[in-house]
Amino acid sequence: MRCLAPHPIQSHLPEPQGTGQCATMDLGPLEGGYLELLHSSADPLHLYHFYDQMDLAGEEEIEPCSEPDTDNINCDQFSRLLCDIEGDEETREAYANIAELDQYVFQDSQLEGLSRDIFMEHIGSDGVLGEGLEVSADAEQRSQKRPFSEEHPTDLKHRKLAEVPAVPIVTGSFLVGPASNPPTLPGLPAALFSQEPASSQIHLEKAVPLPEPSSGAAGSRLHLPAGPIQIISMLPTLPQGLWHISGPSTSLSSVFICHGEMSPTSQALPSGGPAIHGLPKSPARPGSTSPFAPSAADLPSMPESALTSRVPGTEDKRSPGQTAPEVSSKLPKWPEAVQRFYSSLQDRYRAEPTGPDGIMVEVDLVSARLEKGSNKSQERELATPDWAERQPARGGLAEVLRTASDCRRPRETQVIAVLGKAGQGKSHWARAVSRAWARHQLPQYDFVFYIPCHCLDRPGDAFHLRDLLCSLGPQPLAMDDVVFRHILRRPDRVLLTLDAFEELEAHDGFLHGSGRQAPAERGSLRGLLAAVFQRKLLRGCTLLLTARPRGRLAQILSKADALFEVTGFSAEQAQAYVRRYFENSEVTDHPERALALLRDRPFLLSHSHSPAICRAVCQLSEALLELGDQAELPSTLTGLYVGLLGPVARGSPPGALAGLAKLAWEMGRAHQGTLREGQLPSPEARAWAVAGGLVRPVPGAAEVELAFSSFLLQCFLGALWLALSSDIKDKELPQYLALTPRKKRPYDNWLEAVPRFLAGLVFQPRESCLGALVAPAEASSADRKQRALARYLKRLQPGALRARRLLELLHCAREAQEAGIWQHVVRELPARLSFLGARLSPSDAHVLGEALSAAGRDFTLDLRGTGIDPSGLESLVGLGSVTRFRAALSDTVGLWESLQQRGETQLLQAAEEKFTIEPFKAKSLKDVEDLGNLVQTQRLRSSSEDAPGALPAVRDLKKLEFALGPLLGPQAFPKLAKILPAFSSLQHLDLDSLSENKIGDQGVEQLAAVFPQLKALETLNLSQNSITDVGACQLAEALPSLAASLLRLSLYNNAISDPGAESLARVLPDMVSLRVLDVQYNKFTAVGAQQLASSLRKCPHVETLAMWTPTIPFGVQEHLQQLDSRISLR
Repeated sequence: MRCLAPHPIQSHLPEPQGTGQCATMDLGPLEGGYLELLHSSADPLHLYHFYDQMDLAGEEEIEPCSEPDTDNINCDQFSRLLCDIEGDEETREAYANIAELDQYVFQDSQLEGLSRDIFMEHIGSDGVLGEGLEVSADAEQRSQKRPFSEEHPTDLKHRKLAEVPAVPIVTGSFLVGPASNPPTLPGLPAALFSQEPASSQIHLEKAVPLPEPSSGAAGSRLHLPAGPIQIISMLPTLPQGLWHISGPSTSLSSVFICHGEMSPTSQALPSGGPAIHGLPKSPARPGSTSPFAPSAADLPSMPESALTSRVPGTEDKRSPGQTAPEVSSKLPKWPEAVQRFYSSLQDRYRAEPTGPDGIMVEVDLVSARLEKGSNKSQERELATPDWAERQPARGGLAEVLRTASDCRRPRETQVIAVLGKAGQGKSHWARAVSRAWARHQLPQYDFVFYIPCHCLDRPGDAFHLRDLLCSLGPQPLAMDDVVFRHILRRPDRVLLTLDAFEELEAHDGFLHGSGRQAPAERGSLRGLLAAVFQRKLLRGCTLLLTARPRGRLAQILSKADALFEVTGFSAEQAQAYVRRYFENSEVTDHPERALALLRDRPFLLSHSHSPAICRAVCQLSEALLELGDQAELPSTLTGLYVGLLGPVARGSPPGALAGLAKLAWEMGRAHQGTLREGQLPSPEARAWAVAGGLVRPVPGAAEVELAFSSFLLQCFLGALWLALSSDIKDKELPQYLALTPRKKRPYDNWLEAVPRFLAGLVFQPRESCLGALVAPAEASSADRKQRALARYLKRLQPGALRARRLLELLHCAREAQEAGIWQHVVRELPARLSFLGARLSPSDAHVLGEALSAAGRDFTLDLRGTGIDPSGLESLVGLGSVTRFRAALSDTVGLWESLQQRGETQLLQAAEEKFTIEPFKAKSLKDVEDLGNLVQTQRLRSSSEDAPGALPAVRDLKKLEFALGPLLGPQAFPKLAKILPAFSSLQHLDLDSLSENKIGDQGVEQLAAVFPQLKALETLNLSQNSITDVGACQLAEALPSLAASLLRLSLYNNAISDPGAESLARVLPDMVSLRVLDVQYNKFTAVGAQQLASSLRKCPHVETLAMWTPTIPFGVQEHLQQLDSRISLR
């Protein structure tokens, strides 16, 4: 911990009791926290010398003295201490905690005025000046937090802090004293202490007023209590000038902070004043006369040049009658090296990308969260919200980052993760963040560093933080020590972007590594990243990650402070991208012709939500439009990439395409997308691959590295290798489709598009597929693999596959374009298809719709939890083969409203008739609200003359479960009770569902009021709802309304005692339809049990009375059971 520095001698603080000469003190070991030290009886004036005494091991022991002499101060020890402060992150954190302690301590009115200045001066400025100096004027309210005796402080330390000296004293920063009878210091104008300051008589080279603070400004205003105070700044590292501080009281109108150069003859106080002994100059702090004077690192809100530069004073030559020049409010600039680096970094990011990379259509971001996957693995996956509950991030890039940073805790690293599938535009978004900063759209950051993670996949232990920021990314920049130290002083002004974070899966364990690497130390990249993620390096920075939402790095993503998902293009955004792609075309009608080509292929149009596929479609359309009006796009993704690679493959060197395909497969198996130049078969192969746009150089790499132009292209080349390679045995090929689970060594489907491309390459006609890429002899080698895959696919039972594997099978069959396989798949589809919890993209909805239409029979669909978009939901609901469907209530109501606004009455009627919610389980407040909206829709529909009767979904609901738990249950049940009468066919009402809703007696009262409308109710479960005798009596009074329909009533595990049991016993004979009554685990005694047993004898229709409860003697229960065997004690 930082030790508290002493005041200079004769500082007019009360001396400790004793002789006042050399009173020794026994501080004991300095253990525990700073709060323990603060509340101890140790004199703060001795702590500095006590630190010396502990640190000088082996040297002569120094006896602490009440009035230390300046010759005893060891400057070397302070130099070592300050060096430790600069290099140790934990030490800086400890000082930040001391600053928080200061904020806590000075909430008391006892610790105002002088004591605050003393404490801040000698505790250091790491956290104090960074957080701002603010003393509330409401002393009475503060004193209630930690009361002290204002008149007689018994504690020595508190007494020292409470007393204000009658004469001015000097600390390392300020000379403080009462405003009355101000001291006259040589070299300072007398007008400074007058009521009307004559600024023309102050000889200063530059006057800098205290800037008006913003909401987050630090160290820019002093809120002082009422009373005359005069402060003269002696801190040489502050900007020179005259600062006027005003307060709420008129007595505070003449408070100044004056800082400036004084002549050598005026450095001493008058003889009548207190003697001021100088402190040794700190070697690490140029110009400082005190080792406790804050350095540039301690004043992070000011650029370094302003904190270290000193302007020599010049004589003011203005005449007495001349007005003072206008005071400049501009803060000093950064050091020149920092400014140069800042400009170079901006120039690097400001440059717009050229070619297809320069076509920018901003993709949407929505708030996201991770949840446990449906399988037994520990991997977490992106939760799938309903379309209506998606929360788009408004305001663009700047607003997303600003909102996320507003939620950041002080001095804590902010981790923001942007997730999405490959090709959804994550990297474009991350690079757009850097360009936005370069255009001054992100003023909350001084520096932004964009680093593609493939640049970080390097072995060795020779990396430190400076390498991560500047040397490992694209287009490295030189960073000298001045710039590096400047960045370390303000990590909260740094944004670090790690793009494609999934490529670091081989370096997992960042959260559990040692992470103790210092900024100047070298180590492995894993240790460096671990220190950043564990908030031990660049603590307080903003860390922006982009990644695919899968793999072992999900544990890191789950620790993110903010999660967003890139949703890809909407239909409008895809069309805007196509138009921008062709806007520079010489032919004016190319954009519309390209859009027409795309609309003619609904399958490719459904895939255009992916920016990568949309770009590939534009590239192929550009080539096709040159051929004339008869051109058309292929109908599959395989055909799309064959059309792109075919012209490039014709001019390839021998073996170049096969060699590149093998590298794509091997790199994908290693979860990598980059390769070194030496891995290619030959220099000719490299030149061909670069010229054809298959790979592109990685800028800024230490070695010559190449990256595949897109992830989907790498997947296509990997599938091409599987189709052509003789190293892959025919019987091993089906495992790469990843359609059936494997218990041993499951296939790692990192190249997730390989199964679809593999099916297309193997089954599509040779002349238009493989024959367009390789020689006929090579293409014929895929015949055996075609037969092996055909046997495998025709043996599959689609009804036995899970939802996601079933969708993948449909895509593979669609890409194969083989009639036998497609007919087998659609023929074996089960009549009830549930995709519950499986995300449905636009392409998934399109392929599913094609399969259902081709099957020629009726289906029931469960689309809950799929996040299906409105257009996909509309297309599936409109199919004649879909007779019933379930979907999110909010999405379905939104679809109805859209159809009604467009006037599509026939489709609206079909959508209403097919929709069902049977059975419905409310598990959240949103479920209850959505159910209420559905009922409201029915009421509005019933009031319309054109609409038919009640909605089938409301009219036909028979089972309703309420499972919100003990916290939300009492809040949501009143809303449910109000809409229960709308469900006229309700037969099963479960208000327990193993969740203990605890609706209580009030809930029973609300429920009993709607019993007359629930004429079809057969089962009522009120278990575990905290029902007492009051609720039991209310229930008994209302039960006759259900006498003709109620078959089962459960009051298990409530708080019903004998009066409640007696009420139920009285109504039991009237319940002529009741068959089962469960009152187990309640609180009635043998008296209540006997009353229920007596009533049971009058109810021959009752089959079972479950009555065991611990409050009834077991002998009594056995006796009652012997009298009536219908009594159950299980």
